[in-house]
Amino acid sequence: MAEKLNSMRLLEQHKIPYEVFEYDGSEFHDAGEVAEMLGFPPHHVYKTLVVEPDGGGKPLLALLASNRHLDLKRLAAAAGEKKVRMAAHKDAEAQTGLKVGGISPLALTQKNWKVFIDQPATQLQHITLSAGQRGYQIRLPVIALIGLVKARIPGLIRNKGTKNKAEFGVDDREAEAI
Repeated sequence: MAEKLNSMRLLEQHKIPYEVFEYDGSEFHDAGEVAEMLGFPPHHVYKTLVVEPDGGGKPLLALLASNRHLDLKRLAAAAGEKKVRMAAHKDAEAQTGLKVGGISPLALTQKNWKVFIDQPATQLQHITLSAGQRGYQIRLPVIALIGLVKARIPGLIRNKGTKNKAEFGVDDREAEAI
């Protein structure tokens, strides 16, 4: 990589150690595909989902392991919102200025959006997530990530026996996309 991304500069500014992993980002890949391409366990690669409050206001970012599905009702409750919905890909790109597949909370800290990271991340020392551009993943300590993006840590996944994600307004493509 010839140039550093803003996410890398941010981590260096805060003296947070990180590793960068490159993959073919010429086409969109969901987080599960990226985990497979890099040879990482799916529960170590996190996706960033852009979620919109139904009443308007700033979008929310939800970070989940690549093999998990977001429970929009749980996120709404954690965010103090009545209802939330997944942002369409074009809306997520317009709001973040990043391409789907490259959306990262590390590249969006200046927006001061609420960030939620699923509770199981706290059981890991490191996670891997987008570096803010398709084709680049960044591995960093979970505790440092939580502090840097001021993440809240609720349980965000669907439990077995709850309604399916389509009933929550989440399309498979959108839920796995970012």
